[in-house]
Amino acid sequence: MKDFLGPIDWVFVILYLLVIAGISIWSIRKSKESASDYFLANRNLGWWVIGASILASNVGSEHIVGLAGSAAKSGTVLGHYELHSYIVLILGWVFVPFYMRSMVYTMPEFLERRFNPQTRRLLSIIQLLSYVITKASVTIFAGALVFNQFLGVDFWTGAIILVVVTGVYTIMGGLHAVMYTEAIQAIVLLLGSAVLLVFGLREVGGWDNLMASVPKEKLNMFPPLSDPEFPWLGILIASPIVGLWYWCTDQHIVQRCLAARDERQARRGTIFAAFLKLLPFFIFLIPGLIAYKMYSEGNLTLPVTENGAPDFNAAFPALVMKIMPLGLRGLLAGGLLAALMSSLASVYNACSTLYTMDIYQKQKPHATEKELVRVGRIATGVVVILGMAWIPLMGKISDGLYNYLQSVQSYLAPPIAAVFLLGVFFKRLNGKGAYAAMVIGFILGILKLTLQMLQDKLEVGSFLHDFATINFLYFCIYLFVFSIIVMVVVSLSTPKPSEEQIRGLTFATTVAEDRAASRASWNKLDVILSLIVVAIIVSIFIYFSPLGIAK
Repeated sequence: MKDFLGPIDWVFVILYLLVIAGISIWSIRKSKESASDYFLANRNLGWWVIGASILASNVGSEHIVGLAGSAAKSGTVLGHYELHSYIVLILGWVFVPFYMRSMVYTMPEFLERRFNPQTRRLLSIIQLLSYVITKASVTIFAGALVFNQFLGVDFWTGAIILVVVTGVYTIMGGLHAVMYTEAIQAIVLLLGSAVLLVFGLREVGGWDNLMASVPKEKLNMFPPLSDPEFPWLGILIASPIVGLWYWCTDQHIVQRCLAARDERQARRGTIFAAFLKLLPFFIFLIPGLIAYKMYSEGNLTLPVTENGAPDFNAAFPALVMKIMPLGLRGLLAGGLLAALMSSLASVYNACSTLYTMDIYQKQKPHATEKELVRVGRIATGVVVILGMAWIPLMGKISDGLYNYLQSVQSYLAPPIAAVFLLGVFFKRLNGKGAYAAMVIGFILGILKLTLQMLQDKLEVGSFLHDFATINFLYFCIYLFVFSIIVMVVVSLSTPKPSEEQIRGLTFATTVAEDRAASRASWNKLDVILSLIVVAIIVSIFIYFSPLGIAK
């Protein structure tokens, strides 16, 4: 381990860190006295920064470690979650106009304007909880694993280093520092991983040889309905539900669009991000297949878990150590650092924004701008500490890092996705309906999560055991439909919202002036580029289906 990085590699790593330090210092020196400056970069960012930042926020160490590991273990099926570019387009074309017109800081704030203060408070709590048990804990876990695999650093020492280094520039620089460093990190991450893909394909004899040698069931993105983990119907419907929540309503993604200088820049940022989002399928998932092929042929060594099975979470770093030459390892090490830092930094900033603007400011409406910034900085560290505390419990939910992430999100996402989606399309829905759906849905999701961790202690055949062992994809669909039913029934049973409250916040109540302004913000090229993204996704689905390579 100690000789993993040579002198040339360290030049790459140190150069990368110096660039990030320089950008961070530049951002920190810019004014951060107001909440708009600190939390939304003064709403003055262009499309390329927004698009690159969206990808860097999404693609973290859990992708590098977890997605490649899932591909090595389960094949391409989880690629459904990596082909969500079409949902990023939905963010830009459907939701961005409403978000930009409302001039909100957070997604819970938007819910308050559309529904009522209770929905804002509840969504703030749910999102903060989700950051602790998904984003913060998973990112720290995967980052510490990378430190351990690559540099031989003790797991918890690596976790602390990651938390402290990233926290410094995030806390001091705010969203401005986060987004500009993320734009650089996205480039480094994509470049480093693309180089690994090229070397990996060369190692296994090219693309055609890889496709011919990997079992067809691993190449099939649409497993049969009898598949116990990923039945095709479940993943085809559940994946967009989780994607809608993540890409269109989650604070740490949408916050990048809120920082745009106008609707045109925000939408084009999402189109750019949609193209970038196509890349992880190839540069993270395909290396997992390469690692599987090399491991199955005895050409790659993987560490083993406590039960003696190969630890596929280590597939990506093991592949790097095996095939990347000295000199280029530093490039990939820089990419890994980029993934670790950018993903965690976006979580930091989103958490501080949520707590400060949706909880603290509501309790102290007369707080000064400086006080809000100070509270945001303090809130950052608390969530990360809680995330580290949750890490030991992660293994009880799923033995695969990426599987864990998607299963937990399937329990938290459906009620929120239902409330946002129907909220902008149907003006009759009211705050009581939305609040009821979110409360009941959240309770059911947490109950499923809790019972799943305790399923070994439940009597087999009992109702609780059956509930705990429902396939996470089907549970996601059931919970989404149930949340819609609750929201509609309660809304129709209670008074409708006033026209004044929902003006401009639903399609039916958007005034002609706003519609005209929104129409003027896009042109034919924007539409063509969006259609190209959709065509590429459909082509990939067909290729990795029983109609294509998996037949």
